[in-house]
Amino acid sequence: MNSGASRPGCAPARLAPVFLPRIWGARDLSPLFPDRGRESEAIGEAWLTGDDCVFATGDFAGRTLGEVWPALPVEWTGTRLVNLPRIPLLVKFIFPDEKLSVQVHPDDAYAEKHASAAGGVGKTEMWYVVRAREGAELRVGLRPTVTRETFQRAIAEGDAENCLARIPVHAGDAVFVPAGTAHTIGPGVVLCEIQQHSDITYRVFDYNRLGTDGKPRDLHVRHALNVMTFGEQSGGLCDPVRIMHGSATETFYAACRHFATERWEFAERITAVTSPENFDLLIFLEGKGRIEFDGGVEPYAPAEVWLVPAALGAYHLTPGSPSMLLRTYVPDLTGIVQRLNEERVEEAAWSRVVHP
Repeated sequence: MNSGASRPGCAPARLAPVFLPRIWGARDLSPLFPDRGRESEAIGEAWLTGDDCVFATGDFAGRTLGEVWPALPVEWTGTRLVNLPRIPLLVKFIFPDEKLSVQVHPDDAYAEKHASAAGGVGKTEMWYVVRAREGAELRVGLRPTVTRETFQRAIAEGDAENCLARIPVHAGDAVFVPAGTAHTIGPGVVLCEIQQHSDITYRVFDYNRLGTDGKPRDLHVRHALNVMTFGEQSGGLCDPVRIMHGSATETFYAACRHFATERWEFAERITAVTSPENFDLLIFLEGKGRIEFDGGVEPYAPAEVWLVPAALGAYHLTPGSPSMLLRTYVPDLTGIVQRLNEERVEEAAWSRVVHP
């Protein structure tokens, strides 16, 4: 793990999710939230690190992340992430009961120029498949023969979906979706989405659905075509690197300048150490147990996200049952490469994980 020194006053803090209705969402969220099996309206997303998410534990309990973040000291944010107006990582659970629109997200340069009112931040993301029914699929990236002209024609003919590459998925798969990559999500999955903190989406086709106002939802074809990547595609199914640490398994899925994501699986007590450069987010998917740190203990359970301060230093995860979590953070890519080299991972393997 990384190196760091413990600082008093820093303790992991749990954030409460915010549930958002979406016309393509589900009414049964019980795969992750057992007490939410019969929603009165379709819920598409549970935001875990949004501005409106409330601290459920710690010194900031009862206050929102959007309120607290700008005043957090470097001991919390990390030395490389100071003076940011909001937390740079947005984490969600996604519950699609219908197909999402065919869409694309801009990069930072385009968002800053054309969408400053919406935050001016682009959106590179990845999806971890938490659950998947047999036959579930995602569509990511354009097929090799698709050009701007053929894609425009497909939009007009209502066939844009079939221009995208199909990716059958199973639980435990992950998909990297860099800005500019056309994509859609199919039903029958539960995803954990890790992304830049942006909600800028350019829809090109929405299956002629009507919004809650009874009118077709807005499309953004001009912007979408301006930002969409044609030709060689860089997104798609991740080819992870797995490393054993005794009885624990650490799996590296994707690392880019915006985020890095790993999965930890463990059935015995493990020790981790934070980096003074960046905070960590721990997203628990399976198992229950305890987070033990200098000065305290906190219980963890599935579907929880914990913000771990950069200056926490060493801490322990003691499982009461076999546990699995995603760790995500804003990385130093050079440090990740060095770490994988120290683990004797060959460049041919780690080059598929690291996206400069």
